[in-house]
Amino acid sequence: MGTLMLLDTATLYYRAFYGMPETVTAPDGTPVNAIRGLLDAIGRLVREHQPARLIACLDADWRPAFRVAAIPSYKAHRAEEDGTEQTPPGLAVQIPLITQLLTAAGIATAEHEGYEADDVIATLATRAASGAGGSGPVPVDVVTGDRDLFQLADDARGIRVLYTIKGLGKLDAIDEKAVSDKYHIPPGTYADFAVLRGDPSDGLPGVPGIGEKTAAALITAFGDLETLTHALDAGHGGFPAGSRKKLEAARGYLDIAPAVVRTATDVPLPEVDGTLPARPPDPELLSELGTALGLGSSLSRFRAAVLAEA
Repeated sequence: MGTLMLLDTATLYYRAFYGMPETVTAPDGTPVNAIRGLLDAIGRLVREHQPARLIACLDADWRPAFRVAAIPSYKAHRAEEDGTEQTPPGLAVQIPLITQLLTAAGIATAEHEGYEADDVIATLATRAASGAGGSGPVPVDVVTGDRDLFQLADDARGIRVLYTIKGLGKLDAIDEKAVSDKYHIPPGTYADFAVLRGDPSDGLPGVPGIGEKTAAALITAFGDLETLTHALDAGHGGFPAGSRKKLEAARGYLDIAPAVVRTATDVPLPEVDGTLPARPPDPELLSELGTALGLGSSLSRFRAAVLAEA
């Protein structure tokens, strides 16, 4: 079995939107910079990595209720008054068009109500790497611009992250060792480290006064967050100077934050094949969209790379 490639689609089209000017438009003036950038990125990924299967994972719920219930500040600064996500108007108009194009081209998509794309990716990656379905373990590449998904890197199970460094033109292959080397933490502990450090971009406070270096030192000293909290509750030593009081003050947060930071691996998704199509299931719609949106060479390159019929 070849590699399964899972796309964190929203982070890719956001990168594309900000990486190309909004002056890239369709004949009617509709911005198509995110669409063009995403098509080029998918085509490049398929050419360079030759996945056997590819699934574009989507956010059915960008701010799931179970995470907000645990930490109300979760992504709160990115929410409109009606609860929707703040999205630049020039990008908002392109998102439904992206979904139409992917469907017309035969690119499999996956999403589930009440979960983020991160959870969908984690579930599909876990299934594939564990050999669920009887086909045997399959290596997985997760393509994202979100470091939260570093927690999925698993050398033993063949899961790695292809991380967009700048725009969509360059990817950094992140395996479990790379995460450990970058953050100076034991393998497989990125989520625990992220709980302590926090992430302002997601409204996750972390432990006040505990920065990245101290968070890494704590996880290294205790091995994981569970062992750390047991040691804290038992009054054991081994804490860096000044950190015990900060951790004790944040004890309630340490109980609830892991459920917010860790991706769900049990989303009740149906089976998704993801085999790259030999030809688009709706070639007429694909051609119509390409013409209406003035996608020209971007769509041609995409078809040549992804669709065997081209």
